[in-house]
Amino acid sequence: MGHRKAKLPLKTALPFKIANKHKRQDLFIKQKQARDSTQRDQRFRRKREEDKDPSLREERLKQNVPLTLERKRVWDEVDGGGDSDLGLSVDTERLKRCRIEEATAKTNARESESEQSGSYSQDRESGNDYDSILDSGSEDEDADEGQRSEMKHSAKHSNEEPQTTSSSALPESTYLDLTPESLLLKFPTFFTPDPPPTPKILVTTSINSTLHNEAEILTGLFPHSVYIRRSAHRYGHKFSVREIASFASNRNFTALLVLKEDQKKPTGLDITHLPHGPTFHFSISNWLEGKKLPGHGKPTGHSPELILNNFRTPLGLLTARLFRTLFPPQPDLQGRQVVTLHNQRDYLFLRRHRYVFREKRTTEKNVVGPDGKEVKGVEGIRAGLQELGPRFTLKLRRVDKYIGRGVGSDGVQWEWKGGMEKQRTRFQL
Repeated sequence: MGHRKAKLPLKTALPFKIANKHKRQDLFIKQKQARDSTQRDQRFRRKREEDKDPSLREERLKQNVPLTLERKRVWDEVDGGGDSDLGLSVDTERLKRCRIEEATAKTNARESESEQSGSYSQDRESGNDYDSILDSGSEDEDADEGQRSEMKHSAKHSNEEPQTTSSSALPESTYLDLTPESLLLKFPTFFTPDPPPTPKILVTTSINSTLHNEAEILTGLFPHSVYIRRSAHRYGHKFSVREIASFASNRNFTALLVLKEDQKKPTGLDITHLPHGPTFHFSISNWLEGKKLPGHGKPTGHSPELILNNFRTPLGLLTARLFRTLFPPQPDLQGRQVVTLHNQRDYLFLRRHRYVFREKRTTEKNVVGPDGKEVKGVEGIRAGLQELGPRFTLKLRRVDKYIGRGVGSDGVQWEWKGGMEKQRTRFQL
């Protein structure tokens, strides 16, 4: 049910335009009042009907789902191992589900063939003769061809967006277990079977930078990090990023963060996974310190929990894996701090909050789940949030396999281009 324009009474709807300005303004006010009154009557009438029959409300909520760009999102069709390309927009969850279905179909076909061969051998032992061996073989081939065509048809339509609409507008959590094997082979040092170690991060800036306060804020955001200034003295050694990464890896650092600036504002962030991991280049916008947030809190030294939302493509899983390595695998729950990285239209929104569980107030409603129904067991519990900061937005610009661009296949793995946003319903992460 879309938005319908309310019908006006005949006394306020005229087929012509009044020339007098004051009368025209008075008529416009009357039309607006009549329109608001009609919409209010329709809304209360619909509420009374839905109170009598709750199924009407459920049907209306299923149909009244806003058609956003995320729901119009398109995916690339791949065949075989084409999902290894970071430039393809492939839904890894749907692709893995399709492969599981194909594997189960193959196993079922093998079991049926084995059963048929067993029954055939039993019939031969009992002395039953077949009319024509060629005819039976042709029938089996036709069945196999029909099964292959059905599998191809299902694989072709598995990449299409389902037609059923969901009433939930909540973001989807990221499951790093869905990482394709081709991505694991391309970055073997980045995707290790062992759990990630405790991070040790080196934070620095570009040469002649003035963002010392912002760099100190990043050390408070990422646990187990230290900020070292890059000397700008004329007699000091101006080391390159490659040399700094070499020094950091020799001192058991796991990541290197380089904060870039333009006009004394942070505009970029380069993150390198040490010792031989990829390098991610991000652009920063909407930087806001915690002390400038209304009602902000003071962060503590506890390791926060990490929430990754809506990373679905191979490139998105690669980016999510990077941020997972920047935080300890075991957070300090007594600190009640949480860092959220929410991906929406290829923009990463970073927020840090402190939460507290409290009792529900009488004016508050119950918690509603993704299906639009109330969640049982948490009727009297609420979670209060207090933002700690900092708050900023990241945009992935380039992914290098090593430090620097390099040459050939070991160079740039993915790079953002202006033409990628020409189709607004196609996203990279």
